[in-house]
This record gives sequence, structure tokens and C-alpha cells, in this order.
Amino acid sequence: MKLRLATLSKNLIQSNIQITGSKSESNRLLLLQALFPNIEISNLSNSDDADVMQKGLSIKEGEVDIHHAGTAMRFLTAYFASQEGKEVILTGSKRMTERPIKVLVEALQSLGADISYVKNEGYPPIHIKGRQLTASKTSLPANISSQYISALLLIAPNLENGLELELIGKITSVPYIKMTLGLLEQIGVQSSFIGNTIKVSPKTSVVDNELVVESDWSAASYFYSIVALCEAGTEVTLSAYKKNSLQGDSVLSELYLTFGVETQFLENKIVLKRNSNAAANDIEFDLANAPDIAQTIAVTCFGLGVGCHLTGLHTLKIKETDRLEALDTELSKLGASITVTDKTLTLQPSAVIKEDIAIATYNDHRMAMAFAPLALKTSIIINDAGVVSKSYPDFWNDMKKVQISIEKL
Repeated sequence: MKLRLATLSKNLIQSNIQITGSKSESNRLLLLQALFPNIEISNLSNSDDADVMQKGLSIKEGEVDIHHAGTAMRFLTAYFASQEGKEVILTGSKRMTERPIKVLVEALQSLGADISYVKNEGYPPIHIKGRQLTASKTSLPANISSQYISALLLIAPNLENGLELELIGKITSVPYIKMTLGLLEQIGVQSSFIGNTIKVSPKTSVVDNELVVESDWSAASYFYSIVALCEAGTEVTLSAYKKNSLQGDSVLSELYLTFGVETQFLENKIVLKRNSNAAANDIEFDLANAPDIAQTIAVTCFGLGVGCHLTGLHTLKIKETDRLEALDTELSKLGASITVTDKTLTLQPSAVIKEDIAIATYNDHRMAMAFAPLALKTSIIINDAGVVSKSYPDFWNDMKKVQISIEKL
């Protein structure tokens, strides 16, 4: 599906939008629900990734295909490895077979897991024979994606002796680790995170418990970008959010003050307001704790004609695509002057945005969504626009609510 986007009006935008539950929280809670069936979940994400996670957890043997869902690949690797009697081949899309899984496999093997590689060592597909894991200590590099770490923490309560996990080196994506520990706490699992050591106690059962998934802060980032690209006085209300969020991307409320966007926290919702104060000079952000909003911020800066230097982006190399190279390619097509390394992005101020440029999305939902707000500045074409269903199936309908016209090509 190819879409041409443009703005319907230069007038102020005022809109109310209900955003689906967080994909990150949903997938964590789905795994915990599989371990402890007494858990009930409300406001579950309607994303492809959450759907794939649910289907994967329901399979006892045979092939489990998680398509492009990296979170499901990591979480299900740990889940099946710890489920005695289950035997599966865990596989995914072509891109998924290029994304490393070795550090997680080795950590699980050190706990007693039976996992082997079907084709290339270190990469999916993998053959897992579930076992009762009795060892309780392992380690991981601290600078890897937090999903590897969370995968181990989520199965830890179900391990006979719990888990002591040592993180070696400088830790990145701390908020996602704390999100996992926060959800464990909500079901009564005791844990500690001191220095580079995380300990999770075993738990045989949990009481009946209904857990509400907060709406996705990563999805909110696109509306922060829209409000930033509009004139002063613009307001967009988003549901359902809370000030004390477990999601690392909630840092948006602080970062987008730089672009003149204020966040008002009301009961179960946020109101984004564009004021007259916005960045006039280059900005610098370290996004090591919130790498998923890097694309949004880079596009916001380009749309405003503001330069930026973004650091802490090393995990973007192994996402749905190499997001740094993808940003370099697509922003350059629009007229940007941009340079990237393996962990940084630098954008020069620009006064020109080319029209009707077709943006490739690389099977990456965030590429499609991050570039959509530029429709407020110029007409833009999004290739393979249906990829947004991975995390936000209602995205294009919600774009219409903020005065962006959408034409199928």
C-alpha cells in the first residue's frame, strides 16, 4: 500500500485520540500470563507484534513463525527454553534471520537450556527443547538491547531457584529493564537491581490480578512531532497515559519542551500544547534510554529546519532495519544534510524540504510513522504504508483526525 500525504489545513489542530496499549508492556504481560494464568490483561495492544506473541505462546510444538517481531523472538526463546516438554523451531522473516540471538541463547544454555541453531550459528531459526532450568546465575553484556535482558527476567519467577543476572559493562536502555521489574512487582514478584546485578525471586503462583496496559508512548511520539510542526495554540489530547509511567519513551514530555510542546497530565490522558517557544539552535540528545524515538526526533528537527546531534543509538543497527542507514538514505532524499555512525546521527539545519518524495519503509513500522508528520510541511509519499500494523494498526485513521489528507496511490 502506497499513500500520498498532505495537510488539509494550516489552521490550528485540536483533536482527541485513543491510542492502543503499549506493545512493550503487552508482550511482557502476555508472557507472564502464560506462566501465571490467573493474570488478566485489559487495554492490550492491538498490534501485529502482540498478536504474534499471543499465537506463539499458544503453540506447544512445531514451527513458531514470529515474522518481523523482534521482541517476540527474544521473549519466546526464553519462554520455550524454560517450558519442559515443549519443542519448537522458532523462526521469522528474512530480516529476522539476520538479527543476532547468540548472547541470549548462550545465557539460557548456561542455565541448562537445550537450544541449537538450524542454519547459521548465532541467528534464527533455532531449535528449542524445553527443560526445567535449575541453574540460577548467568550474565549478559550490559550494552545490548534490553529485550535480551527482559527475556531472562520474565521467566525468572518461574525458575526453581529464581535468577541472579550480572550485566557486564555500561548498561543501556535502563527504563525498559525497570519496566519489566515494575510489572513483576505488580504480580507480587520480588526483585532487586543494585549496581550491575539483578536478582529475581522464584514464585509458584500469583493471586487473581487484572493489569491495565498503559497506552504506547512510542506511538505518542508521532503526535508530539505533529504538534511541534504546527503553529502555536495547537492542542492534541491522547489517551490513556499516566505521569508515573513504566515506559522509557515517556521522556518525550521532557524532550519536546525543546520544540515548544508542553505536556499537561490529566486523569488517564495527556494534552499536548504548542507554545511559542521552540528550538532555534541545534539540539543534542542522548537517547540511549529511549532509542525508539530517535527517528521521530530526527524528522521533527528536519521539519523545523533545526540541526541535531543524537547519541546512544547503537541498538538501532539491529532493529527491523538498520535504522541509522535508513534515516540517512530517506532524509537525504528529502534534501537533508545528514551523517551517521554506528551509534550517532548528526543533522544540519535545512531550509528546504523536497515535495512528493517517496519514503521507503524497509519493513519498519517506525520509518513509516516517523516521516508521516512531514505532511504538515510538504506532500510526501509513504511506500508499504501497511507496515504500521506491526505496532499501531489505527495509525493512518488517526492521522486523518489531525488534518492530514491521505490518498491511496
